[in-house]
Amino acid sequence: MAYEQASGPALDPGLSEERVNELLRLRDDPEWVRAARREAWQVYDATPMPSRTDEEWRRTDISQLDLGRVRAFATPGSRVASPAELPEVVRSALGSGAEWSGLLVQHNTGVVYRELDPSLARQGVILLSLEEAAREHPELVRRYLGQLVPATSGKFAAMNAVFWSGGCFLYVPRGVAVERPIRVLSWWDAPGVGAFPRTLVVAEANSQVTYLEEFASPEQEGQAFANGVVEVFAGQGAQVTYLAVQEWNEQTYAFLNQRQVVERDATVNTVHVALGGHVSKSHIETRLVGPGATTEMTGVLFGDKDQHFDHHTLQDHVAPHTTSNLLYKGVLRDHARSVYAGLIRVSKEAMKTDAYQANRNLLLSDNAKADSIPKLEIGANDVRCTHGATVAPVDEEQVFYLMARGIPRAEAIQLMVQGFFAPIMDRIPLASVREKVWTVVDRKVTA
Repeated sequence: MAYEQASGPALDPGLSEERVNELLRLRDDPEWVRAARREAWQVYDATPMPSRTDEEWRRTDISQLDLGRVRAFATPGSRVASPAELPEVVRSALGSGAEWSGLLVQHNTGVVYRELDPSLARQGVILLSLEEAAREHPELVRRYLGQLVPATSGKFAAMNAVFWSGGCFLYVPRGVAVERPIRVLSWWDAPGVGAFPRTLVVAEANSQVTYLEEFASPEQEGQAFANGVVEVFAGQGAQVTYLAVQEWNEQTYAFLNQRQVVERDATVNTVHVALGGHVSKSHIETRLVGPGATTEMTGVLFGDKDQHFDHHTLQDHVAPHTTSNLLYKGVLRDHARSVYAGLIRVSKEAMKTDAYQANRNLLLSDNAKADSIPKLEIGANDVRCTHGATVAPVDEEQVFYLMARGIPRAEAIQLMVQGFFAPIMDRIPLASVREKVWTVVDRKVTA
């Protein structure tokens, strides 16, 4: 059966209690999910919108965001039996299926395709939309959902807790190694319909998995909105890699709350690639709660025109003998702006902590601007914690060196940007995704 775009009911614009009640009538949620949505609405309704008087929002202006134009839900399109039946634009973004062991495709507010290697399913791996998982595995989902990013985490976290749709639940049982990545592609093209993706990854003790999530939308008229939440649980000795590639259209206000908890001797590595959106603001936090826990947090962003990127990170060392390493890089041109604020926090019990944080920024125009605010909050006295930040224009001597060898200036700058980003971009495990991201980066450099 070919894919058919949905033509059923959609919520009217606006985020109100009336819209919540309509959403509950349209969705087939179990009662505990319905109750959680209602409770989250009470939190959302009582929580003020952030303003520039709040320290974390002082450098990011969202006064032009009009939530009254956001539609929270539209009836999903039809499910398909194979990727060949998906819309051509989605098929072209996917590339070869040989690269992944599991795939979930979300189109607007619903998942329309799912596949999982049968050998993994026999070992107990679960890959479902979050709404399906809530119905089919309620005890498992209920144990973890909202534990790291509860509705009380802020206005946008509460909003997502009310209106999330589709989303992904990945469960990897104890001792299971998922050799090829799990891939999730979310594509939004319904005018006015907000994106409320929610991801829940649970990796039990001594398991291993790489999870790649992509978010994209085509250029449209009018303001667009995206608000995502990610929760990652890594049990004792687990190895988890989480990667996200964001290519929202130029009209999108995009918000993300992501937290991961790392148990004893476990590792969680994260890679974030931010290329799209008009205003994009992300809170990304890792909590190291067991001795031997390790995290590596990396990210790249490229802003052009009047794009604004704001990243807040937290390396939260709770247990002793934990390690964190963070590197975020940004390239800006035209009138683009970025804000990076990172905190290494070490509790008084977290002796022998080893933490590093670096933010590097490259400016390709005189009007681009990058603010970098690395911070330390140290409660223990036997630790090694360092941080640093750089903001600089392109080195003209390096440009001259390349031009003196026959390379045109535009190509020379392109090569410098590629070298600047390469150490992080090389961590993207799927060649087709990596090539697609490089194509966007090269286009931004040469535009």
